[in-house]
Amino acid sequence: MSSIARFFSLSLLFQTACLFLSMHAVAEVRDAEAYFFNESFGNFAEELLNAKDEGKKGVLLMFQQQDCPYCHRMRTTVLNQKRVQDYYRENFLIFQVDIEGDIEITDFNGQQTLEKDFAFRKNRVRATPVFAFFGLDGKRVARYTGATTDVDEFMLLGKYVVDGKYRSMSFNRYKREQQH
Repeated sequence: MSSIARFFSLSLLFQTACLFLSMHAVAEVRDAEAYFFNESFGNFAEELLNAKDEGKKGVLLMFQQQDCPYCHRMRTTVLNQKRVQDYYRENFLIFQVDIEGDIEITDFNGQQTLEKDFAFRKNRVRATPVFAFFGLDGKRVARYTGATTDVDEFMLLGKYVVDGKYRSMSFNRYKREQQH
């Protein structure tokens, strides 16, 4: 095969692969801010009632901060995926909490506090991101610190909570069992 023919063959193969990947990505990717997170007025006691009324399993809080590279990676590689958004929105109300925020919020017990105090003092958040899952009684049932490896691990984390496996085992043990 001549070098020109080989060039055109490789070029066509590359273009086909790029087209396939771009079509797949366009169909699956959406803005995380619009499709993953719910809007909130910062009253988590009220959001618990909303979650109950909507038949959700609980509330998920993502503790984050503006310049966090791991938060950014989660938003641009995991939370922007349609299947993640659909699954999590079906099962949870989902809100962001800025660990450096000075905005006053109402916690799950109806007490007013600043976002940063809610994060640091009440939830012991020291690094971001932290994904904290709360049951419909306002008690934390699971917590994951850091970015997940990929979409599949984040989906597994959601399933771990939805299926109530947090009651009997750690997430690491659950992951190991799911891989076998």
